[in-house]
Amino acid sequence: MELKPGSRWKSAVCDTEVVVVRPPKSEASLECGGYPVIAHAEARPDGKTIAEGFTDGSQAGKRYADEETGMEVLCTKTGQGTLTIGGRPIGAKEAKKLPASD
Repeated sequence: MELKPGSRWKSAVCDTEVVVVRPPKSEASLECGGYPVIAHAEARPDGKTIAEGFTDGSQAGKRYADEETGMEVLCTKTGQGTLTIGGRPIGAKEAKKLPASD
């Protein structure tokens, strides 16, 4: 899996879709719902369901980042699967606070 900036991926088991914003510094496996993501143009495999413990979901419009690999993705479609890298959940980035205008 070549995670290049701008590449589109989707979950094999739920509706989650993401776009790579920043690729990982080294080889990494992006997963959703306990299974590796698939290319956006590929068909989802039949018979797979979200793995137990990977049901925290993802939210459209949120950026998910992993400090260890440096990878960052933008969720473009909400789904029920948890985004992970190598089985380790990655969390949504907090929005930067803007300075108050007086």
